[in-house]
Amino acid sequence: MDAYYYSKMNKSEQAAYRYMKEGLLSLAPSFPVPKMDNKELADIFFKLRLDCPEIFWAVSFQYRFYPDSTFVDMVPEYIFSKTKIKDHQSALQARVARLSNPMKGKNEWEKEQYIHDFICENVHYDKLQKAYSHEIIGPLGHGVGVCEGIAKTVKILCDALGIWCMIVISDANAEKKIKYRHAWNIVKLGGKYYHLDATFDNTLGRGKCFRYDYMNLNDKQIFRDHEPLMYDAPSCSDDSHIYYKEKKMAFTKMEDIGKRTIQAIRKKKTLLFQWRGGYLTREVLSEILSSMNRAAGEKAKYPKVSLNWPQAVFYVEFIDIKPEEDCLLEQANEGEL
Repeated sequence: MDAYYYSKMNKSEQAAYRYMKEGLLSLAPSFPVPKMDNKELADIFFKLRLDCPEIFWAVSFQYRFYPDSTFVDMVPEYIFSKTKIKDHQSALQARVARLSNPMKGKNEWEKEQYIHDFICENVHYDKLQKAYSHEIIGPLGHGVGVCEGIAKTVKILCDALGIWCMIVISDANAEKKIKYRHAWNIVKLGGKYYHLDATFDNTLGRGKCFRYDYMNLNDKQIFRDHEPLMYDAPSCSDDSHIYYKEKKMAFTKMEDIGKRTIQAIRKKKTLLFQWRGGYLTREVLSEILSSMNRAAGEKAKYPKVSLNWPQAVFYVEFIDIKPEEDCLLEQANEGEL
């Protein structure tokens, strides 16, 4: 397990972190923690749960203190009874072990895609916001989750498969009408750091296909449509492992788009690609759509286009009737934290 946030704390914060972790793992109804103000304790509690997604039962806390004491008495809120917690622990540990077994002997890139695809295939975004959907029990136990639960599940699986991983959080932004915090992951592969947002890819796919728009992005790419991080994290500067680029699904020339459109229609398949031929301006988009329309027209088809504009990823179906819209803009679901 990689405890990134613990490693960045000072000694007094680390002491409080250890007391909290010991108390929560023992399922104690209350336990002593070195005295700090409420904001500091809340921050440590929050970071502890990002470092340790296996602690899925503690969601908040209250505390009591006495004027002359150097400790406070922390009273955590558990979302399950002690018996239920132990039952869920056993079930989740077995589930993680079963999921990990097929990946033994695989390289870290294969393991990362396996985890990503597991989320996209098996987890539905939980619009009802159940309490357990913010924890690993949601995705692993019930097949539902919000961004926090999904990011924690990615981390617990990365931990099990020996991949360095952390959870990062961005804050809300009222000016942009972003109401909630958002959670995703940074992974370390081949000695370099990358952003991985399985929640965004999950909501974009919608059961049609796996999407990799947010796998192995650098800082510049992820922050095209993600808010700045609440806490410092390792810099992600490499972009050599973008999925579409590696799979030769990244186009830089208009003629490539026309050729692949015809190939897709001939094979009766959809077309998924990323534009990497410069900035995707409205003029460039118009040219791309024209190229697809011309090529599809040769086969008496029409392209039905969905676009993730910030990442310049196109998903295209080919149909017999002209669609109402030339291009539907996709919106990834940020979720609520």
